[in-house]
Amino acid sequence: RATDTDGAIQAHAGQAAAYLAGGTTLIDLVKLDVMQPERMVDVNRLALSDIEDTDDGRLRIGATVRNTALAYDDRVKRDYTVLSEALLQGASRQLRNRATTAGNVMQRVRCSYFRDGVSPCNKREPGTGCSAIEGVNREVFAVLGTSEHCIAVHPSDMCVAMAAIGATVEVQGPNGTREIAFSDFHKMPGNTPHIEHELAEDELITHVTLDAPVEDAGSTYVKLRDRSSYQFALASCAAIVSLDGDVIREVRLALGGVGTKPWRCSQAEQQLVGATANE
Repeated sequence: RATDTDGAIQAHAGQAAAYLAGGTTLIDLVKLDVMQPERMVDVNRLALSDIEDTDDGRLRIGATVRNTALAYDDRVKRDYTVLSEALLQGASRQLRNRATTAGNVMQRVRCSYFRDGVSPCNKREPGTGCSAIEGVNREVFAVLGTSEHCIAVHPSDMCVAMAAIGATVEVQGPNGTREIAFSDFHKMPGNTPHIEHELAEDELITHVTLDAPVEDAGSTYVKLRDRSSYQFALASCAAIVSLDGDVIREVRLALGGVGTKPWRCSQAEQQLVGATANE
């Protein structure tokens, strides 16, 4: 049970370890024997549970801020409505009360072949193959950013909204702190699907800082799923749009449920800027 970030990193370093916060993904995968950490470093006592305004108009979110607290924060509801909507469409109330910001960013894929512990899976056991490509692959597999080695989809709703907003992930490790652009944090599978993110082995996410809100913009998060009570997205979209009259001045779009990472639609954005906002 770490009491500060330095202690957490030291307890994690050189170990087959995992950081434990809400545990809503980690404990599931430990029970399934898919993840097998020899040590869990509990980070719930670290001073990382604040949401703070920055001097340059951004919003800095501590790693252990719970999804519920983030969704209902007045600044998030006012300036980042798409993020609040995405969070409230994710999981169940009980899970949102436990799940954390950094844990959501680090969420593992929902691929049934990855989670069954026995099927060939390059993400779980590199070099064994991808069972999903020729298997049952309706709802939890990607069509964007895939490779011949993996087609697992990134499952997060929160991350889709953050991809549209733009953000920076702040991390700390044995050698100090650094920042990673949110768009670069999650990796496409390529030839190494077992490497899912840019986080080094002993680094800890401390904060996620959202870009300043788009001025005079409207936004929404749309999620299609089999049942609305509790289900991962078959497809989702986070959209942020600002207008000059009926002309699109700025637009940010990101997709979920269809990509191997939260998918920012840069080419679509370029096509829409300067266009008339009609059907």
